[in-house]
Amino acid sequence: MTRFFLVRHAETVWQAENRYAGRSDIPLTDHGNTQTEHLVMRAQGLQLDAVYSSTQMRAIHTAAPVANAVKLPLATDARLCEVAFGTGEGMTRSEMEIAFPTEFHAFMAHPATVPLPGGESGKEAVARATPVLEELMSKHPNGRVFVVTHSTLIRLLLTHWLGLDADRYRTLLPYVDNCGLTEIELAPSADIKIFCYNSRV
Repeated sequence: MTRFFLVRHAETVWQAENRYAGRSDIPLTDHGNTQTEHLVMRAQGLQLDAVYSSTQMRAIHTAAPVANAVKLPLATDARLCEVAFGTGEGMTRSEMEIAFPTEFHAFMAHPATVPLPGGESGKEAVARATPVLEELMSKHPNGRVFVVTHSTLIRLLLTHWLGLDADRYRTLLPYVDNCGLTEIELAPSADIKIFCYNSRV
């Protein structure tokens, strides 16, 4: 089995306002940079074999110091990017409810199967991201792989691997903290073992 350390990127400037940041490239806050420093200290004890990140800058800026510290190259993959929220990008929930109420309420009721206008469904995101983890299992069959990605995608992947209702991911797995670490083991047979969920730095 391959041991994965799935990590949400550090805090961004949109988070204080609860704005949806799917594919938007948003910089880290000063606090986010401090979170990354703590993450580096934790990662140095994990005996990692590889460090991966989505291609979004908030993930790269979180993962790069880790890769540097453990003396491994940082590999990026666009399939690890956050769910695309379409016209909801940069908006709060209250703003979306005013701008497109019908579509917004459909999305809130079925967030994995109904996308925001112009966006991508959660299940589509899982379908593009799952092959990355499968490839990493083949490349590191007994390895320890650090993956910096995004909150919604992490929760959707976990519901997928656990066979849970993806449309309930918000209630089943309500939150992933910035730099929160989820440690799992995955096998090609789709067996999963969870060691911790959203452990804070």
